[in-house]
Amino acid sequence: MADPLYELLTPYINTPSSSRPTSASDDAVTNKYLERLHTLSLSSLTSQEPQSLAQSSHSTLLSIQSLSSRSNAAIIASSDHFANLKDILPLLAEEASKLQTEIPKLDEQAATFSTTYSRSTENEVLDRRKRALLMERNADRLSDILDLPNLLSSAISSSAAQGASSTASYSAALDLFSHIKRLHVLYADSPLITSIYAQTESAMHDLTSLLIAALKSQSIKLASGMRTVGWLRRVAPELDTGANGTGSHEGLLGYLFLLCRLSTLVTTLSALEPLKHLADAETDTRLRKLPKPTTSKASNGSAWHGGQQSERYLKRYIEIFREQSFAIISMYKGIFPSSADAQAAEDFKLPFKSAGLKSLPTLTTQVSQKEKEGDIPSALSTFPPYMADLLFDTLREYLPNVLDKTSKESLFTQVLYCAGSLGRLGGDFSLMLPMLSSGLTEESDESEDDDESWVEVMKKHRELAGRLEALASGVGSSKGADRGGSVRIKS
Repeated sequence: MADPLYELLTPYINTPSSSRPTSASDDAVTNKYLERLHTLSLSSLTSQEPQSLAQSSHSTLLSIQSLSSRSNAAIIASSDHFANLKDILPLLAEEASKLQTEIPKLDEQAATFSTTYSRSTENEVLDRRKRALLMERNADRLSDILDLPNLLSSAISSSAAQGASSTASYSAALDLFSHIKRLHVLYADSPLITSIYAQTESAMHDLTSLLIAALKSQSIKLASGMRTVGWLRRVAPELDTGANGTGSHEGLLGYLFLLCRLSTLVTTLSALEPLKHLADAETDTRLRKLPKPTTSKASNGSAWHGGQQSERYLKRYIEIFREQSFAIISMYKGIFPSSADAQAAEDFKLPFKSAGLKSLPTLTTQVSQKEKEGDIPSALSTFPPYMADLLFDTLREYLPNVLDKTSKESLFTQVLYCAGSLGRLGGDFSLMLPMLSSGLTEESDESEDDDESWVEVMKKHRELAGRLEALASGVGSSKGADRGGSVRIKS
């Protein structure tokens, strides 16, 4: 029924024939509407259906307008793309053909890449990437290692600012240096570690200079000296061996310690320069007034009668020398205890105990014996003779200026006390003192007077030493009580 009705209504349809379906069965909407018309009555077709169609048309128009307002931009864009589609499709076909041609080449390159950069084979690029990744993972550790020279320099600067009391700073600097040395041993082939180690070595040279300067300090004590020498052993272990490489108990540090303390002694004695200038002036005056060999003593009207400034200078010199030399040797024995040296000193003392003296003879035989064996003698075996020569040179230069017998005996006694003070440490040089008096004056009669003065002073000193030993052992306690507890010296 739909098709005949559609054929009847076709002449009344205003749409072009090209856009109309040829039959009602070709369009589901048309077919459905025509089927609905069959069910309506004539009155409905004439009265209600036009109104319903008008309403549906209006509703459809509103929907189309709303859709066009909402989708205007999209519809225009779609229209433009659709217009360009006829140009794009050939290009797409051409590029697809090229891709199809290049896919075998891509597959070949992928296979080559997989073979070249496989983890099972060695490759420089992969190694470089691995190193880069390893460096990235260990960036914090590398930063800490790079900061080590700055930390060491800061610790050394802090030590220099705080002085000898900076125990923590010295220890921190040495711990850092030990850590860097350990890294250098473990990674000797690393240029970075080698560079850092070179920087730290330069800093440790500064630390070594600071420690050596600390050994020259005026106020150094045994405890600080032991700490400083211990730090030097860690900073410069090569100093802890002998000069010939054989190694000894004190090594070269013993020589270094004695040189530093000797430098301090010379600096302390240099404070006596004003008195020394006055004593030099007295020496020049005495030498100008010396009588000629042909002149008799009776005709010598301009004889020398001074010597007060020389006496003052020598007293202060001997006093400082005694205190400092005793402190140097006692501190050395405390820092470098050596049983072998002590035993040798005891062996050398034995021949002199029978004479009532505790003198240590010249160690020339022992030194020459060690030189024959290719070993350098201990620093302490040569230091006391050198100190004695230093004192004797000063006495030979200025003691001839002192002509007053009492003053000269006082100086002789002071020298004997100095020798006895060093004798407690195995460095007594009192047996060398008689050789000193022989060259003090140029005139034979004055030399005889000096010899007599020297003998008197030695007798008094021995008598006083014997009584003090007797009192110390308790033998002379009763004699001391009978004399009122006082010790007298024979004049």
